[in-house]
Amino acid sequence: MPGSVNRPVRRRTLVLGSAAAAGAAALGGPLAPAASAAGFGWSDDGANYVVDTGANLVFKVSKTNGDLTSLVYRGTEYQGYGGKNSHIESGLGTSTVTLKQSGSTILISVAYGTLRHYYAARSGENNIYLWTNKADTSVSATRFILRVKAGLFLNDEPDSYTYAPTTVEASDVFRKADGQTRSKHYSRLRVIDYDHVGWSTGTVGLWIVRSNHEKASGGPFYRSLLRHQSADGGGLYEILYYGENQTEAQRFGLQGPYVIALTDGGAPSPSLYHGALTTPWADGLGIAGYVPASGRGRVAGVGIAGRNTAYPYTVGLANPEAQYWTPARASDGWFSLAGVLPGTYTLTVYKGELAVCTTSVTVAAGATTTLNTITVPSSGDPGNASAIWRIGEWDGTPGGFKNAALMTYAHPSDVRAASWTGNVVVGSGTETSSFPCYLWKDVNSGILVYFRLTAAQAAAAHILRIGVTTAYANGRPQVTVNDAWTSAAPSPPVQPSTRSLTVGSYRGNNHTFTYSVPASAWLTDTSRYNTLRIDVVSGSGTTSYLSAGTAIDAIDLLA
Repeated sequence: MPGSVNRPVRRRTLVLGSAAAAGAAALGGPLAPAASAAGFGWSDDGANYVVDTGANLVFKVSKTNGDLTSLVYRGTEYQGYGGKNSHIESGLGTSTVTLKQSGSTILISVAYGTLRHYYAARSGENNIYLWTNKADTSVSATRFILRVKAGLFLNDEPDSYTYAPTTVEASDVFRKADGQTRSKHYSRLRVIDYDHVGWSTGTVGLWIVRSNHEKASGGPFYRSLLRHQSADGGGLYEILYYGENQTEAQRFGLQGPYVIALTDGGAPSPSLYHGALTTPWADGLGIAGYVPASGRGRVAGVGIAGRNTAYPYTVGLANPEAQYWTPARASDGWFSLAGVLPGTYTLTVYKGELAVCTTSVTVAAGATTTLNTITVPSSGDPGNASAIWRIGEWDGTPGGFKNAALMTYAHPSDVRAASWTGNVVVGSGTETSSFPCYLWKDVNSGILVYFRLTAAQAAAAHILRIGVTTAYANGRPQVTVNDAWTSAAPSPPVQPSTRSLTVGSYRGNNHTFTYSVPASAWLTDTSRYNTLRIDVVSGSGTTSYLSAGTAIDAIDLLA
């Protein structure tokens, strides 16, 4: 067992997305040459079904509750810590667990109330394919956690708190002795950013390859738990509905497959990735809610006009039953979405993470819905408006603002964070990088922005806009100009009710506040700076970084 519980071990690969993994070696992909499968089969040890894939993997599933109770790869046990197994949620309790073999596939089915969960093994592969069908709210969330023994894959990444004994917030955010913060929440990655998550020693890799998340909630830019490492052991997650920082109602039905993949140290085979994986071998297994490729359709768009080519664009489909997304081609906006369940969807075009255009599209099984060029209306992109000045960019994120990049993998109190206070001067060239990405009522409310106007500009009323990406405890901006005019406190938009700003996520519901500033508020002396004060108002929240707050997308004064 490499490493020890007292000293971090340097590892080669921790979390990889599809781009990083494209050329990596792997074992046991579904399209790889079959390993020796002489031992393929199953047995019953009384308490568990024992499955040998005939390669290097043997695993056990409890006949009582459907827990994954053992995961042995090349003779080493990887499963479990603290007396806990791997399972849906925190374990399902007494379930009906059955097994059947169909040629080169073994399927274990778990029935718990209305929930159905499945493990599948293929002859000669070092993979376990999993599906979960959640029919209703009788199970609180939709999470599979793979629990991994301590000391096998030690690391000191943002999602590891093995060496961070001081609690910062709740019971899940910690501080190391050097002032850096750690939490299982600090994944850095949005769902669209990764295909798999896990660890590698260089000779052994343990991964969860995510599903397409068609039954998940939150869209392509949602962040959630992916991985953690503590003194007790490690955890890898497939989270489809977590209830934290959610912007959508949860979806029900079958989700999968997601895959537990063991390798020779490289990334999982790209043939396991959700965009490439096909499972015709599962078509006749009787998995509840399973829809084969023949029962799905495709949406293809010839292009997107009206784009700002400085930004990436994403096309998403969503309805109450399913969601999908894909990047649009940078050169012309072409896109294609395959494997879509039949139905009518809202199609949304995102500039960065900001929705700039929506339309409706209907998908039929076995057919391709082809869309003519979609044109983003000029009014759909707030960045098209003529502005006297602008801080930040209208892309639906706080990117470019002070501390923005750090906040996806650290707590705001982290020693690496620049001061959350400090005023901003328009025209300095550092307007955006000096403006904090987050504002809190109890931390930096009342930040000042200084700017000059020409005589003509000062003689007219103007619209001030503040775009936000989320809010905590109904925090929203109220503005004062030159101590001469103060806006009304705006009504709070609908935002997630859980923590966000302190657990690595700025993703909520993008919203733009507009303020009609009268000409009487401006200074008439063009040599002097006008002063804009931005306060955070709310009657909710507590103190410090859990006081009411909001995340900034862009601020501008329209011409």
